[in-house]
Amino acid sequence: MNDSPSRPYAEYVEYPPDEMYHRAEAFAEDISRRRSVRSFSTAPVPQGVIEQCIAAAASAPSGANRQPWHFVAVANAEVKAKIRIAAEAEEQRFYQERAPKEWLEALAPLQTDAHKPFLEDAAWLITVFAQRVLPLADGTQAKNYYVPESVGIATGFLLAALHNAGLATLTHTPSPMTFLRDLLGRPKSERAYMLVVAGYPQDGVEVPDIKRKALSDVAEFRV
Repeated sequence: MNDSPSRPYAEYVEYPPDEMYHRAEAFAEDISRRRSVRSFSTAPVPQGVIEQCIAAAASAPSGANRQPWHFVAVANAEVKAKIRIAAEAEEQRFYQERAPKEWLEALAPLQTDAHKPFLEDAAWLITVFAQRVLPLADGTQAKNYYVPESVGIATGFLLAALHNAGLATLTHTPSPMTFLRDLLGRPKSERAYMLVVAGYPQDGVEVPDIKRKALSDVAEFRV
């Protein structure tokens, strides 16, 4: 937490400009290979791999260093089946009742529907919870700051770490996600922020042939 004195930043490593560029270029090329996969193999993934990826995610910066996140990683088949049943019920209501026509039209090229077999097939389901408050030792609570921003950064770290480990991923956000908090026994002060599906892709899996915006469309440089 934020109760330790300052110390030298001994972990920092400086690279020559050429190496900096090549490292940045290599990372950009590698992370650009990440795609959202909706068909997963049932092959298991060692728990230690997931532990290290979550450790990387938990190193993310956060408002006032409150680290307002909690990760619940599930490989248990029975629990995954319960999550799938609850998620598909919410998704069915979304597609039939809640989704605006424009949203459904935007989703159509991705060929998504309420059927979510990946929630049982994938090796791991990682629910990222956002914590609104910080429990203190005296039994009281302190407000956390910049919670969505902090948890969003941590989730990005998690996706990058899982990809770096050689796993396929999918971000899944059935709405509402209260059922995840209830199924996984988390307190009411927490909110399910995202469900990250992780594992090996199914043999022969296909993904939508989408294009990403060019760098010139998403960034500008004022020098």
